[in-house]
Amino acid sequence: MFEFQIPWLSTIIIFPLLAAAVIPFLPNENGKTLRWFTLSASLITFLLTVYAFVNNFNLNDSQFQLQENYPWLPQLGLNWSLAVDGLSMPLIVLSGLITTLAVVAAWNVTYKSRLFYALILVLYSAQVGVFAAQDLLLFFLMWELELVPVYLLISIWGGKNRSYAATKFILYTAAGSVFILVGALGLAFYGNEVSFDMMQLGMKNLPFAVEMFAYVGFLIAFGVKLPIFPLHTWLPDAHSEASAPVSMILAGVLLKMGGYGLIRMNVEILPNAHVYFAPVLAVLGVVNIVYGAFTAFSQTNLKRRLAYSSISHMGFVLLGIASYTELGLNGAVLQMVSHGLIAAALFFLSGATYERTHTLVMEKMGGMAQEMPKIFALFTTAAMASLALPGMSGFVSELTVFLGIATSDAYSDIFKTAMVFLAAVGLILTPIYLLSMLRQVFYGASNSELAIEKYLGDAKPREIFITACLLLPIIGIGLYPKLATRTYDVKTVEVALKAREAVTPVIAERGNTFQASLNPFYAPGFVAPSLPQSNSQAMLDQYSATR
Repeated sequence: MFEFQIPWLSTIIIFPLLAAAVIPFLPNENGKTLRWFTLSASLITFLLTVYAFVNNFNLNDSQFQLQENYPWLPQLGLNWSLAVDGLSMPLIVLSGLITTLAVVAAWNVTYKSRLFYALILVLYSAQVGVFAAQDLLLFFLMWELELVPVYLLISIWGGKNRSYAATKFILYTAAGSVFILVGALGLAFYGNEVSFDMMQLGMKNLPFAVEMFAYVGFLIAFGVKLPIFPLHTWLPDAHSEASAPVSMILAGVLLKMGGYGLIRMNVEILPNAHVYFAPVLAVLGVVNIVYGAFTAFSQTNLKRRLAYSSISHMGFVLLGIASYTELGLNGAVLQMVSHGLIAAALFFLSGATYERTHTLVMEKMGGMAQEMPKIFALFTTAAMASLALPGMSGFVSELTVFLGIATSDAYSDIFKTAMVFLAAVGLILTPIYLLSMLRQVFYGASNSELAIEKYLGDAKPREIFITACLLLPIIGIGLYPKLATRTYDVKTVEVALKAREAVTPVIAERGNTFQASLNPFYAPGFVAPSLPQSNSQAMLDQYSATR
């Protein structure tokens, strides 16, 4: 008997698009109808996401689940192919939570509100599409779809230099996207069978040169989005000009697409090339950590300081991806989730502060703890989470990455010591620039020239609600990390095993070339276990049983 299966992922992607298409036809009395309609659409999508995963997602299965595959443009080899696993599922939930809260944060938007709310819903669909796509060409289309709403949201509702910031954003990210398309075409057309299916691409016996070519292309594309130094310069400008709701989504979700892409494409599909580039990722990670932390010191603009803080924190994602350990990779994913929540809270609160002061220049502020004690308390709590205070998610994620790279048997002692030392420098700098930010904004004497909007008063119930919805999971994950890690730890074990298993055949194939080029980084005589698939699965099953 035929049993109908609900296409959950297609529903979650298409529903916000349909809701966005309805917005132009809705009445608009003082914007209330639009606000409530958009909030209802995003909340329904988020609740559908949670319901689908709670009832249909097996946390002990590392394979793709909720799979959907429909021919779309067979002539081009394009399929509407969707699925989720432990890597994509938590990021889809994160997207739903932050986008829904961003709609609440945008409650007072009145200028071209129809277009604003429609773009937010389109952006919601694109985010989920990127994390759920299993066809590489579909992944590219969703990646491109996400760029347009962000460009318009910055260029229309941004600050004084919004045109410059939006143009810089679209130039950087669109140029990076070209490398995704080139890499996808190279992988798909190699061999006798043309396929964009990620699972099939992962099983292709690709020449080393093809893997290296695709790896470099993906690294550039995802490096722009993450962002990796020196491809990062669009981010501070975008954040400083974007409105608070857009900054929430930009920092909370869109940066994580870069980390997701690196794990999904560069590690899972191209593990042989990853053997060569893993040390490079580790070095880039510590450069991000130290450079972002030092540069944050020089920023007098509140949002620019937070933007460079994001660049620094994303370095831990690179370090975890490069670690060759399930612990480090687990920390990288947790860092993406944790930073998404923390950054969304900080950028929302910076927006709430701007609404009351009409400035982001910290030197013009001061003594605002007395004027706005609730915002001060919320801002301080979020800043403590960002500087990795024990008991909060940032501490757990960064500590896990540290342990992952420090205990990795893949790298030489000198290389590991250098990486851990430099990352520790970033950890020391983080509380300094964040605490100095709090001191400049909230402590000291009040600036008599600062015109605070007294009628706005302290934090409103809506603002407290938004921040609380972000702080609760931050504290919850900090106290009990398994709230997040149990959704993906089986998957990270599998990915780490795959990365390690690639080392032995690369050594055998490249021989002296490998030894000469990578000896300074890898531990002498390091040979990862080459495990048959059955043994790998047995290890995964054993790991799951101990959870």
